[in-house]
Amino acid sequence: MDDKTVGNLAEFGVRDRALAGGKGANLGELVRAGFPVPPGFVVTTAGYRTVLAESGLRESLAALVEADAPGSEMRQLFSAARIPGQLREDIAAAYAALGSGPVAVRSSATAEDLPGAAFAGQQDTYLNVAGEDAVMQAVVDCWASLWTERAISYRRRQGIDPAVVAMAVVVQEMVQADTAGVMFSANPVTGERREIVIDAGRGLGEAIVSGEVTPDRYVLDPAGRLRSFSPGGSGLAARSPGLEGPEAMAGGTPQPRLELSQEQLAELVRLAVRAQDHFGRPQDVEWAIARGRAYLVQARPITALPPQPFPLNRFQRLVGPFFLEMFQVRPYPLDVSGWMQRGILAMLHGMAGSVGIAFPPLQELLPEEDGVVVRLVPPVPRPTLRTLGAPYSLVRRAKRYSPARWTGDPRFSAFLADVDRLNMQEPGSLPWKAVVTLAEEAFATMRGITELRISYLPGVLLSQLKLRSMLFLLGRRRLAPALIAGAQTRTSQANKALEQLAAQVQSNPDLAGLFTHLNPDELLAALTQRDEFADFHAAFKRFLAEYGHRETMSVVLSSPPTWSEAPEVVLGLVRSMTGQRPPATDQTGEALEDLMRHPAMRIHQLRRRMAAAVESAKAGMAFREDSHFYATMVLPPLRRALLDLGRRLARAGVLARPEDVYHLRFEELDAMVDGDALSAAEKERYRRIVQARAAKRKELEGIPLLEPSALFTTAKGTEGALVSGTPASRGQAKGMVRIIHGPDEFGSLLSGEILVCPYTNPSWTPLFQRAAAVVVDLGGLGSHAAIVAREYGIPAVMGTGSGTRTLTDGQMVVVDGTAGLVSAA
Repeated sequence: MDDKTVGNLAEFGVRDRALAGGKGANLGELVRAGFPVPPGFVVTTAGYRTVLAESGLRESLAALVEADAPGSEMRQLFSAARIPGQLREDIAAAYAALGSGPVAVRSSATAEDLPGAAFAGQQDTYLNVAGEDAVMQAVVDCWASLWTERAISYRRRQGIDPAVVAMAVVVQEMVQADTAGVMFSANPVTGERREIVIDAGRGLGEAIVSGEVTPDRYVLDPAGRLRSFSPGGSGLAARSPGLEGPEAMAGGTPQPRLELSQEQLAELVRLAVRAQDHFGRPQDVEWAIARGRAYLVQARPITALPPQPFPLNRFQRLVGPFFLEMFQVRPYPLDVSGWMQRGILAMLHGMAGSVGIAFPPLQELLPEEDGVVVRLVPPVPRPTLRTLGAPYSLVRRAKRYSPARWTGDPRFSAFLADVDRLNMQEPGSLPWKAVVTLAEEAFATMRGITELRISYLPGVLLSQLKLRSMLFLLGRRRLAPALIAGAQTRTSQANKALEQLAAQVQSNPDLAGLFTHLNPDELLAALTQRDEFADFHAAFKRFLAEYGHRETMSVVLSSPPTWSEAPEVVLGLVRSMTGQRPPATDQTGEALEDLMRHPAMRIHQLRRRMAAAVESAKAGMAFREDSHFYATMVLPPLRRALLDLGRRLARAGVLARPEDVYHLRFEELDAMVDGDALSAAEKERYRRIVQARAAKRKELEGIPLLEPSALFTTAKGTEGALVSGTPASRGQAKGMVRIIHGPDEFGSLLSGEILVCPYTNPSWTPLFQRAAAVVVDLGGLGSHAAIVAREYGIPAVMGTGSGTRTLTDGQMVVVDGTAGLVSAA
């Protein structure tokens, strides 16, 4: 079949994509399965390559592709192309077998109609083509449409190598439709799999597909029962009056509505469900009805289909913000199967298991499609029989392990020694299996922090409970967050070190000028090239040596770079911290003064016990933060090992770049005996795996892992407020909004602005030293943003759900952290 240039649709199936293209392969599969498809034939990619070879276009086209020439130059090559004699005879014979009447001539590229890349509308379609010469020209025009600017741009975005793309052409008997349209076997907007959506219009379906007309819309269940109907506009209707080509029938006056009958709707639903069952995934299907009979003229997977909606229970809405704060970025397969499964979530399972709580498996927390995570499902822990003994276990550990003394535990010293050993190993000098083992040793080292957390977190919980209970009895419960906000942590030490770097910048006018006028990437180059900034550069390198292992994105991911790997992020933080610091209150001091004014504090023994309870709770918060800080020390050696494997696979031609290793699973890397010595078949298999997963990630780019609105369904707006949320740090501040979506935008925040962001983690907290207030889409009283905002004495509103979408850069607002409101200034 590989050299077949022309064949009937029934000769092709889904495995023949390389020969028949996406459209031809899918239509052939439908014909084979007995679906009503108009008869037709395929001019295969072998025919396309025959033209390239016999016309001399191959070398010219390859040169233009290599030179990244504009598509217009490539299309000019095809405009003068002539179909060689034998191929022309074969096309003519196939056309005659269809009756030599009007046909639809449609492009069918090898890269289209994939699970992650539909290529909808990227290549050309010609309708009502009649006559042998016209058919030949339409075939050539379809080949040329492979090189339109829109098709080239789409392929570039999808990461598809233009050198490997080829074009087949589908020629089908023209269906003179009374009504036509598209249907989806799942709701493409909501993701609901129990809804079939049908768009219908008069005449040919081309006007609907091209967006020239607003169609009638039917939403039905899989049994064909109508759930809703939305009438379309009178706009345009494509029809076929003769052989001159399709016409647009103006709709200046309303046209008679041609609604589908119940029988027609039921038949279309039946076909949609059948197609979905046959292909094994929800389908986007083009259909037509002519003389009472339904036809399918195209079927492809629905791209960018959201996951099936699911309701959250009260517990999931409670813990959802905590998990969503960590999963703002879709994890890669290697994130899930490596650092998460064997590191961070193994820690979570260990801590929960220590009190008899069973967490659901990883595949329930992060379900996948085609090897890529599609959604986040907040877990619902299940108690076991061991839970009955949890109170005793917690009290026993709390008495034995004091969070104030955790760094003296021999297990902590052993953890640091293990990290040093990991850092001393150079992956590039090791054989493949030894590098995989190095990654496994990193996961094993992480278990040291897990064991420490299992031992010391009960003391954290009980110290918090003791403090809050005492405050409750005194009627001062609201003071608890502020009282413990002043705990000294490695994160607060890092923030002070950044302040010192910012002070160095401000004390040197030339250096301050660079920070004012250069972006962080340019700053980095200037610091390394100019001797007069050697002192600052040396201090900056010392900072990275001490704190550079911190994550830039989320502690649950190993795919984003660390601070040392992305020093421009740290320079952006330093720049944001220059200038006058906005006024802030000492919330911890004020809360302590408020507490000590209580009449009961005149009793010396109670006063002493209260002070001890505050210090104990602060020590607990410090342990929580610092154990997180030390856990991330495993990330640099782990990333070095994984990226070294990626470099070897890139050298072997499996990956386009080392970072693409994150599209693979850890088990797949472990199964490779030697990535440098894979067979040609193995290389091709892994290349296809990486390409498919990369395409799926691109398909899901605009779909959040969990809709924030699902977590805040009970939140009520407040009259006059732009957004509202959880009051997390007291006070009011007026300022200009600055929306920061991620670490690459850190340098945009100016002193005194209102920081508005989707989430935070410890790497964001230096920004709080210059922000006048903080507004966060996610999180609550116990999140990093809330704790650090209270520490710095700036107002904070958490869990707004929509702050980054509702507010805009430059907007003047007032943030009321006491009431949890953001209002127009």
